[in-house]
Amino acid sequence: METQKLYYQDPFLREFTAGVLSCEAAGDAWKVVLDRTAFYPEGGGQPADHGVLKTPAGEVPVTDVHERDGVVIHTCAAPVEAGMAAAGVLDWDRRFDHMQQHSGEHIISGVLCRLYHCDNVGFHLGAETVTIDYNADISWEQALEAERLANQAVWTDREVEITYPDPQALAALEYRSKKELAGRVRIVEFPEADRCACCGTHVLRAGQVGLIKVLSCQKFREGVRLEILCGARALRYLSGTYDQARAAGQRLSVKPLEVYGAVGRLEEELSAAKARIAGLEQTAFAAIAAEQAGRGDVVLFQSPMRPDSLRRLADAVGKSCGGLAAVFSGEGEKWSYALVRADGADISPLVKELNQTLRGRGGGRNGFAQGSVPAGREAVEEFFKR
Repeated sequence: METQKLYYQDPFLREFTAGVLSCEAAGDAWKVVLDRTAFYPEGGGQPADHGVLKTPAGEVPVTDVHERDGVVIHTCAAPVEAGMAAAGVLDWDRRFDHMQQHSGEHIISGVLCRLYHCDNVGFHLGAETVTIDYNADISWEQALEAERLANQAVWTDREVEITYPDPQALAALEYRSKKELAGRVRIVEFPEADRCACCGTHVLRAGQVGLIKVLSCQKFREGVRLEILCGARALRYLSGTYDQARAAGQRLSVKPLEVYGAVGRLEEELSAAKARIAGLEQTAFAAIAAEQAGRGDVVLFQSPMRPDSLRRLADAVGKSCGGLAAVFSGEGEKWSYALVRADGADISPLVKELNQTLRGRGGGRNGFAQGSVPAGREAVEEFFKR
């Protein structure tokens, strides 16, 4: 006997009563079949509902739900006695979130497929975001235009229409579907936005989606993959984005919508500062190299510097000293190094011994090597006295 599917009769039903038909152990869980249920089983890209079954023995968590041959099977964390009555209570926040995401996907997919003559070939309602795959090359600007039109459809707040057309009416109807359908087909329509064959749960009116926000549009296989958020998820995301923009604006002394321009100016200032630093480093490195002229093998210790700066200093000293230039930058027990042999001889044996002795990491060849050692200055100096 098929399970009576209350989630189709009333997708906003949060609590219900039912008879327990069977309960079978399955590993660490129990598979429970009810004569009727409001728990939606996983399917069509929409995750299963969660919640609890209330019985005289206590509350039993429902952790997953699947359908097989018309029978809805509830995965429960504890057994429920067959033949008794139980009250089901949905995790409503989870269900309503899924309905907002799923309904929003319908609306924006309907708009995109109508505008750009494409098909929705994949849909995944994840814990964080929703991804939708289309078999057309849609640009970011086109995705944003679809977002605008989709939100207009949301704000008109038309009632969602669900029908089961007879075969003749279905054959004459234009609707979206990922595959050929047989038997009784459930058509979900968001007026002025989408008409699609779908077995999921949806909001009752378009306005209950609240908001649709496109996060990304990236090339995927033969088309694109859109990442979207709807309803409360979109609000949380945009609120978080605003909070970050506001905090950044306070640091930059600008309004939230002026942060991008302020960051651009900051990047220009940073580039100019880096150029000035490079010029000063070049002068300083030349002076240090001049002090080591003709001294053969030398070991130098400098304050922390960027890897590129360390390399340039070692190169300058190596050309000047005429031997091995071992330059270390850092402090305490953390040093980065750059080794240069003026003659370009193989440096790998020295690097291997250095790393083994001081537990360092790094390597090189043709007279140059770079890496780091977790050792103090005295240990480094002792190594090079050998």
